[in-house]
Amino acid sequence: MKKLFVLLFFASSFSYGQSLQNAIKLTDSEQYTLAEKELKDLINSNPSKPEYFYYLGENFSERKEFDSALVNWKFAASKDASLPFTLLANARIKLNEKDYSTAKAIYDEVLSSNKKNADLHRVATKALLDSDSKMFDDAINYINRAIEIDEKNEDNYLLKGDVLMLRSSSNVNEAIKNYNFVLGINPSSARGLVRIAKIYVRLKSPSSDSSANAYFMEAQKLDPNYAPAYREHAELLMSANKIKRALDNWKKYLEINNSLEARYRYITTLFLGKQYCEVIPESINLKNNGFSKFYLDRMLMTSYSECTTDKENSSKGLVVAEAFFASVPKDKILASDYKYKAVMLSATGKDSLAIIEYKKAYDIESNNKSEYTGLIAKSYIKMKKFDKAIEFYELKSKESTMQATDLFDLGRAYYSTKKYILADTTFGKLISLAPNYAPGVYWKGNSSYQLDPKNEKWLARPHYEKAFFMIKPEDRAQGNNKRIMIDCGKYLVEYYVRQKDNVKAKEILTILSEVDPADPQFKKQMSELK
Repeated sequence: MKKLFVLLFFASSFSYGQSLQNAIKLTDSEQYTLAEKELKDLINSNPSKPEYFYYLGENFSERKEFDSALVNWKFAASKDASLPFTLLANARIKLNEKDYSTAKAIYDEVLSSNKKNADLHRVATKALLDSDSKMFDDAINYINRAIEIDEKNEDNYLLKGDVLMLRSSSNVNEAIKNYNFVLGINPSSARGLVRIAKIYVRLKSPSSDSSANAYFMEAQKLDPNYAPAYREHAELLMSANKIKRALDNWKKYLEINNSLEARYRYITTLFLGKQYCEVIPESINLKNNGFSKFYLDRMLMTSYSECTTDKENSSKGLVVAEAFFASVPKDKILASDYKYKAVMLSATGKDSLAIIEYKKAYDIESNNKSEYTGLIAKSYIKMKKFDKAIEFYELKSKESTMQATDLFDLGRAYYSTKKYILADTTFGKLISLAPNYAPGVYWKGNSSYQLDPKNEKWLARPHYEKAFFMIKPEDRAQGNNKRIMIDCGKYLVEYYVRQKDNVKAKEILTILSEVDPADPQFKKQMSELK
């Protein structure tokens, strides 16, 4: 009976060990929900074991749910103080509190008492990597000791490569060397291949991207269930604007790991890839399933602003904006948050409210204030408050170089307030910046005309003539071009008639008749010139 009990105990312990290793493997493969379930089953079966709580804390930490991680590390730290994982949990808590000296003292104590336990050395190494401690020398010492104890374990070389890459980007060759050791131990290690691929991604060149693609695809082939191989590959493809291939990889990732956290990662990648219209339904689905983060509301709000395929998106986005600003901590608000709310307010005709939001953005922006002075000025242009528009465009001109669109709007504002000299000067700057922009040349002509209303010097003539002939024949009757052609043409006909150049006057009248065949004046003038 005693022998049977020993066998049953051994079998049970082996089963628990296998379950723990499987949970750790699932966490590493980003299958967090399945790993969480296995760890909670282990805790329910034996709540006295601190390692179960410790690894559940690691699971939440990988998911960026740090409060839940800390709760579980504290549970682990409350267990039998003679157990290594109880002490390791205490050290993890100290790292979280940025009490690095105490954490190191605990690690040194645990590892000196367990000199032949490679697992504990790996746990300590990973904890230092995941913290903000920058204790890379200690991490290297710990993992080197793990290698001495267990030189055929691929986890050792994965961790050492990770430490080297975090310590300095100049350690690329040494890191790859360690990841190749992983492949020497286990040629089918998707983890080793993905690590090498990520190094090539960091190098940011067409050739390195090609190498990264090859490694990702090889990892997927060797281990079709290693989810990070699809996610990392999808993010690389998205950054290269290879959207279809990226989405194919995401589809495979979500087949393996269709958790809320995985969906959130997917949405984040769509957002960073500027696939705003796709972000909207995915985010709504996630919110409907109980996932709540102000970052998700930020992405949804921004996407409603950027996706213009549905005319109702601005109204819908403003509802999301209200929820976002109600939940986001004040110190986490970005200038762009106010901007996107303002854009949607403007799109729904609430320009005065939009200006309030743009001004909030301006107040907290530190690097690019001129973006917001320009947006405020444009809003005043839209509201036909030209004096206010001038005020903010002049402020922008002191903060940064004025772009062509800024000069055009500022010139129009000067013109509308009868500041013709300033308008003429501004349109002159615009022409020097964009000499082939017909509306700019046309408005330079308008301003010049206001400075010479009796045509004593024909100041507008060179500008009107340039604008008239620079518009392509097939575009002359389109949109605002028609107005430019007619205004400039009428002026030029008068000029050439007075100069007694009937040939040139007829040339222009012929073009005007083609632009607006219904206008009888052009035919009448043409007959009078015969």
